[in-house]
Amino acid sequence: MKRKRSHITPRRPARAPRHERRAGLIEAAASLFAADGFKGTTTKQVAKAAGVSEALLFKYFPTKRALYTAILTEKARYSELRENVEAAAENQDDERLFTLLASYRIKKGVDPTMFRLLLFSALEGHELSDMFFRQHYSVFYDLLAKYISRRIDDGAFRPVDPMLAARAFFGVIVHHRLLHDIFELPIHRSYEDTVDEYVSLFLNGLTTPAPYLGQQRHP
Repeated sequence: MKRKRSHITPRRPARAPRHERRAGLIEAAASLFAADGFKGTTTKQVAKAAGVSEALLFKYFPTKRALYTAILTEKARYSELRENVEAAAENQDDERLFTLLASYRIKKGVDPTMFRLLLFSALEGHELSDMFFRQHYSVFYDLLAKYISRRIDDGAFRPVDPMLAARAFFGVIVHHRLLHDIFELPIHRSYEDTVDEYVSLFLNGLTTPAPYLGQQRHP
């Protein structure tokens, strides 16, 4: 006697939670924008890379601008860095402060996506390039410039233009990333040694020479 086969309805694959799908869309878009620019990337390409329909992409992000804004918000998480930098400033720990700022961007495994996005946004004249710059760089330029100004008042640093000095320090870091992240020049020293060398070179140029520290001058 034959047994009746039970009809089992196959389960549909579970849908990814909303936050995971949103994060996947942001990652896919960030990679494409970083490779081809904002103007060179279509929403259709983003949807395909994320494995969803373009209609679903629009449910999360109705425009490319909304998607780009979400990328900046998602990636611009510097609260911990800022807290540590402000603590070093409070303790007047020059070496730690400069090391924190340099090592955050010069380290093994650093994601070049945001750096490439910054360059594309500026070169394409993207409407969000100013916001990008403020969120990722300007806030730390201002913080460092204020710290250098304080240390000049303390007599610890030579009298220099604080903003130019801050820009010069970040210029070293940005140029390093340009060489190694964009032009893919091989790094010839460890990341830690590279940061130490940059910080040492810069602080040696800023630190007040001995005669300025109150040592007696001979006529």
